[in-house]
Amino acid sequence: MPRIHTPALESATGPTAEVYAAIKKKAGGVPNTYAAIGALGPQALKAILEADGVLASGTLSRQDQETIKPVVSTVVECHYCIAAHSLLGKMTGLSQDALRQIRAGVSTGDAKRDALVRFVKLLIETSGTVSDAEFQAIRAAGYTDEQFVEISLAIAVTVFTNMFNRINDTTVDFPPVD
Repeated sequence: MPRIHTPALESATGPTAEVYAAIKKKAGGVPNTYAAIGALGPQALKAILEADGVLASGTLSRQDQETIKPVVSTVVECHYCIAAHSLLGKMTGLSQDALRQIRAGVSTGDAKRDALVRFVKLLIETSGTVSDAEFQAIRAAGYTDEQFVEISLAIAVTVFTNMFNRINDTTVDFPPVD
């Protein structure tokens, strides 16, 4: 049961109604986390959506983005985002097995993806402290300096929604993850 009351979507007005309409147009509905954030902080929700737009126009593939997000969510233990990004990852073409392996932090058999999983997990678990060897390993896997900015942005967006969902205990409205 969510801790923060979210008014019915139909009662939204002003900036909240505008951001909900944009989400509905793009996704067909407003996920619970966006409904709660938008009801209380429509500008914060708009900023998160704009950050996701920046990521979408960047050089990091959708599969890479949907590799990063469940890794962060698993470390933070945000069950809402684990479920959401598992579904979104599947929509990018990641297999259920690959998504399970990503969440577990075990080899997917894709060296570049595995390097990304290790790097992101390390960043989250150590508050961003990485050695030169660890930095060289992710670079050797094929990630560019520009993509390090995008990896950081994907992590930041995910941490924001993870923290809000943990505060709110947002009801998961995505298929459960095995």
